[in-house]
Amino acid sequence: MAKKHVKHTEQKSTKTKNKITTQKIVVAVLAIAVIGFFIFNNFITNEPEVEYYTFTKEGELTFTDSLGTLKAKIDLEIADTEYERQLGLMNRKEMKENEGMLFIFPRLELQSFWMRNTLISLDIMFVNDQKKIVTIHKDTRILSDISYPSTQPSVYVVEVIAGFTDRHNIQVGDRINWMGTNLGNPK
Repeated sequence: MAKKHVKHTEQKSTKTKNKITTQKIVVAVLAIAVIGFFIFNNFITNEPEVEYYTFTKEGELTFTDSLGTLKAKIDLEIADTEYERQLGLMNRKEMKENEGMLFIFPRLELQSFWMRNTLISLDIMFVNDQKKIVTIHKDTRILSDISYPSTQPSVYVVEVIAGFTDRHNIQVGDRINWMGTNLGNPK
């Protein structure tokens, strides 16, 4: 009888050990699953951090007809370095009616813009070295790689909120002039 009791106790001990081992495995698998969920979820749901920019007034720009009659005036941000020209108005959530950006290029040549990472629709005006508007693209498509080229060589480009050129009757042949921290000397 004593042998049976020992054998029964050994079986009970083995079952208890198996149960504890199984519980440890289940807990470990659950822990790995929870950790994996948080790591995976963090990579999937977190978008890369985007830096949004706001307007910084650096001057004022006027639009006039060919006779010099004032059509509109805007506050101006100037993009006259390679970095500033590439960044342009990307990652901006808003722009006011009386705000715009003037791009100053080093040479008079055909220019082309796109709207990648640009969150607001724009009117884009290409301007030659005589400060005469030679091309206007209206209501550009946001977040797009569509090319908006100049039809003639230009050294300046002005971007304003979409619809601005229609609201102020800005046309090809009109002129721009500005004053500010950068006086328009191409670098």
